Amino acid sequence: AARAQPLAGMPLHGQQFAGDPDGDAAQRKTFDDSRRNFIALVFCLTVGTAALPHILMRSYTTPSVKAARESVAWSLFFILLLYLTAPALAVMVKFEVFNGLVGMPFDRLPVWIASWTRIDPTLVSVIDINRDGILQLGEIRIGSDLIVLATPEIAGLPYVITGMVAAGGLAAALSTADGLLLTISNAMSHDLYFKLIGPDAPATRRVTISKVLLLVAALAAAAVAAQRPADILFLVTAAFSIAASAFFPALVLGIFWSRANRWGALCGMASGLALTLYYLIRNEAWLRGLFRVDAPVDLWWGILPVSAGVFGVPMGFAVCVLVSLLTPAPSAQARAFVRALRQPGPR
Repeated sequence: AARAQPLAGMPLHGQQFAGDPDGDAAQRKTFDDSRRNFIALVFCLTVGTAALPHILMRSYTTPSVKAARESVAWSLFFILLLYLTAPALAVMVKFEVFNGLVGMPFDRLPVWIASWTRIDPTLVSVIDINRDGILQLGEIRIGSDLIVLATPEIAGLPYVITGMVAAGGLAAALSTADGLLLTISNAMSHDLYFKLIGPDAPATRRVTISKVLLLVAALAAAAVAAQRPADILFLVTAAFSIAASAFFPALVLGIFWSRANRWGALCGMASGLALTLYYLIRNEAWLRGLFRVDAPVDLWWGILPVSAGVFGVPMGFAVCVLVSLLTPAPSAQARAFVRALRQPGPR
């Protein structure tokens, strides 16, 4: 049905959002929902980036507070470049598809279409629906997982450029996975085992347990990824929502509000994460099937599940503040430590 619509169901390129603010009730609702989801997604990506544990851990590698702040500034600069160039890349790919592929005879289609189809038919699909021998926009489908890899070939560049893009993506994926695995294994071995189970364990045992936990986490992640449970774009973006709701409130209040304490941070992290996971499980199709959810989909203000962090972050802030006020205040030593975080320097 979507392929039969104008532009194969895509919104007009001259409009910022889907729908029409001056149209009928359904079009106005679509426009409002699209605009709200855009703002919610930007919010989740922004605060999620600030709260990603494996990125925060990189600050420990700097020799001084000044160097750490400079490192954060450079990180934000390159993240900004990434977020600004991704939409530009999407526009250029659409332009090449509209002007280079659409209207081409089927017997003259570029070789890369057949090559990627042989690898995985779900990546590229071309079907001559109206039997006219001419490729129409509604007759081609390029999977979202292939867009970045196929962009050089869509633009007519040599295949070696695709290899370079794949190598860069693989290097970035390995770097990110390395940071995530180290964060997970360190948190489990230090915060769980050393703090709760074996506080007197020797250093060799702690290192061994850390390595074993790292291997277990890597195997578990590989097993889940092999199942291909959902679109990679959803999984990546949902990770930002989860990180934002779980860590951002405790991170901000722990630094900028000296009254925040351990119980407030724990309860805020748990409540924000719980609300975000509830919204994801309640409304995302593959999670509904995984957890056998029979209740109807319930989108709050039309916000899509991928931006669930827009609800989890305020919940985390509210619970963290409330619980901190209802429980004993931190010690004077802890408050002095917080002040030193905000204003580092000689004491």
